[in-house]
Amino acid sequence: MSNKPRKPPVPAPLPTTEPSVSAPASATAPQPDAAGGVIAVTRALQVLEAFALGESSLPLAELSRRCGLHKTTVLRLARTLAQSGFMVQREDGDWRLGPAAGWLGARYQAGFDVQNVLEPALRELTHATGESAAFYVREGQVRTCLVRVEGPQALRHHARMGEGLPLDKGSPGRVILAFSGEPGKAYEDIRKKGYHWSIGEREQGVATVSAPVFGMHWRLMGSVCISGPASRLPAEKLEALAQTVIAAATQLSYALAGNTAAPAQSPVRATHWHP
Repeated sequence: MSNKPRKPPVPAPLPTTEPSVSAPASATAPQPDAAGGVIAVTRALQVLEAFALGESSLPLAELSRRCGLHKTTVLRLARTLAQSGFMVQREDGDWRLGPAAGWLGARYQAGFDVQNVLEPALRELTHATGESAAFYVREGQVRTCLVRVEGPQALRHHARMGEGLPLDKGSPGRVILAFSGEPGKAYEDIRKKGYHWSIGEREQGVATVSAPVFGMHWRLMGSVCISGPASRLPAEKLEALAQTVIAAATQLSYALAGNTAAPAQSPVRATHWHP
């Protein structure tokens, strides 16, 4: 037998980092909703959209009812929105929209040069026709009123700015569809004429006549229209006012395209128009 001392076993090296623990999926990624969006963002937008035009504030219970969410969920969302200035809680506990919400609207309108171009043009159109004038833009599958100037008449049609309205009902939406390339004889007729009028199509007793507005490189920006009660604007009156609306739309198109001098004649519209 050998009398040599045996070497002690070498210990296994200690791990240099702690083993990672996988977090549950719900903690690492936001949950998607049915449409593929983020549920928390969708709910936050629901809270902001719960306020109707003219409402300065709402209690938590009413916000909860309108959103279809539990009060604790709405409270958590409102407090989160308040951190970024999109909501403000009043001393009585009610909630109102914050200054950040107003800044969003102002930035959106700035993209259309509302102050310098749209509002003055609509005021001129109102003065020329005696009716309320508005500018509509397409947002997805709806149209919204971006700017509106009320007419001098005591009896007039009131449109809510920012409200989503159908594209296929009412002359402002029909014009937007026509000059977006919508197929069909009805839209081809609108493209040929360069305008469209309707009576009671979207709202009973309301008459409108609209024309398209373009920007740079004849990109469709939206439609300009005048509106009023059908009792004051029968078909023959709408036809008579159509050229005034077209002239305003043409002037707006050149102003939005950066050229304040409109041509002596409106450009000829092709029979078949494609975007």
